[in-house]
Amino acid sequence: MKHLRLLPLSLAMGLALNHVACAQSLVELFGAAKQYDASYRGAQAQYEANKARTDQAIAGLLPALNLQTNATRTHADAHSVNPSFTFDRYYSTPNMVLSLSQPLYRPTNLLAYEQSKLQLAQAVQTLVAAEQDLIVRVSQTYFDVLASQDSLNVVLAQKQAVSEQLASAKRNFEVGTATMMASKGAIRPVADVMKEAGVEFNPEAYVPAVSGYYTSPSGQMLSFPFNSSTPVFHYNKDAFKAAGIDPENPPRTWPEVALAAAKLKASGHKCPFTTSWISWTQLESFSAWHNTEFATKGNGMRGLDARLSFNTPLHVRHIENLANMAKSGLFIYKGRGNAADATFVSGECAMATGSSALYGSVIRNGKFAYGIGTLPYYPDVTGAPQNTVIGGASLWVMSGKKAAEYKGIGQFFAYLSRPDVAAASHQRTGYLPVTKASFELTDKSGFYKKNPGTDVSVTQMIRKTTDKSRGVRLGNFVQIRTVIDEELEQVWSGKKAPKEALDAAIQRGNELLVRFEKANKG
Repeated sequence: MKHLRLLPLSLAMGLALNHVACAQSLVELFGAAKQYDASYRGAQAQYEANKARTDQAIAGLLPALNLQTNATRTHADAHSVNPSFTFDRYYSTPNMVLSLSQPLYRPTNLLAYEQSKLQLAQAVQTLVAAEQDLIVRVSQTYFDVLASQDSLNVVLAQKQAVSEQLASAKRNFEVGTATMMASKGAIRPVADVMKEAGVEFNPEAYVPAVSGYYTSPSGQMLSFPFNSSTPVFHYNKDAFKAAGIDPENPPRTWPEVALAAAKLKASGHKCPFTTSWISWTQLESFSAWHNTEFATKGNGMRGLDARLSFNTPLHVRHIENLANMAKSGLFIYKGRGNAADATFVSGECAMATGSSALYGSVIRNGKFAYGIGTLPYYPDVTGAPQNTVIGGASLWVMSGKKAAEYKGIGQFFAYLSRPDVAAASHQRTGYLPVTKASFELTDKSGFYKKNPGTDVSVTQMIRKTTDKSRGVRLGNFVQIRTVIDEELEQVWSGKKAPKEALDAAIQRGNELLVRFEKANKG
């Protein structure tokens, strides 16, 4: 049914795009669709009809002014023998009546007016829903049409992909060192360090979504959460105003991001949207946000035999949409890691998905009105949005140190855990509060109300997690992220199709997981 709904729109947009060689922007096509889409026009007509009924109904409660006019004309005719007494005349008498009446008690009219208001409110909601539905359909169809224009290059792309996969098979990636969690005897669990230092330690005091990531399957907290963050949506309010976009209502869905990017480009912005940490924001957190698996075995939480699985139709669809946005100049890839952060802080890029910790840099160095929104999602995906996953780092304690050193480490961790210290760090940097008390202290201080959007990272993380959204815990993950960067860069440059790149990333990444599993079994 979804495809049937999109068919007329696809045909119309296909003809338009082919005729003008993609000269029409997404904004222009959305405007045209509002004029011809039957569902939207029906909702609009229903709204106008209900508005007229409301105006009509209120007339029954308002004063009535009546004006009546008339005139009488009299003919007088008299004749006599004496000519001096003969006359023939006409007399006109005008009359005008002006009356004003005010109804005092008309319950029927009042009920009719109240009913009309409710019907109008319902019509408004229907119109808003129709517009949101149209945004989704136009955006998706727009990118589908763009993708179809590349069909002539599929054969060449497949040939090139085969050659690159053969070359990839010959590469030999170094296994590297085991992750800190899998290391045997190299680390001291933070819970043990705190206990031996004589410092009060309660794992329950820490934000579960943060501490849980660094907790072993047995329930032991292995490292100390420090600068943990999560991906959020950053946007330039000044750029939004210039493009005619409501600066207080950032895009919540990916179709809305595409539409906002098109408006920003139309207003002259050369970098409407960018992102940092491609794997983290567009695959790992994207998967958790949509309650979709990134890797098997609970994303690696339940065993070393986990394997990558981010080539589902949803993942392919998302990367295809980003690729089409890149072709249209709506998405600008700025490089690996956090290279894109500087382009947002400088004002070059108007929208960016990246770490919540970018907040501190924008506040210190940004020269524009700044806004934070939740990570975008696809509204047609069941279960979305779910929750995001953490990034950043934690503090690990290495083995082989003196007792006095461990005591000092325990006291240092206790200091970092103080509500005032943790709250100050959270408010200064944008990193997540590591303890529940620090979050509560920040909330009570009014910081979130004074700085709208700063609580987004927390609210995204405190949602109930599922087996698919607890985070990603995989061996050789640094190398896997590099593989993902390499493959997706082939997509942004137009050298690989999204499905081919994701398949290749999974193949290469799983080879690294197999090596890690073999090295750490036992």
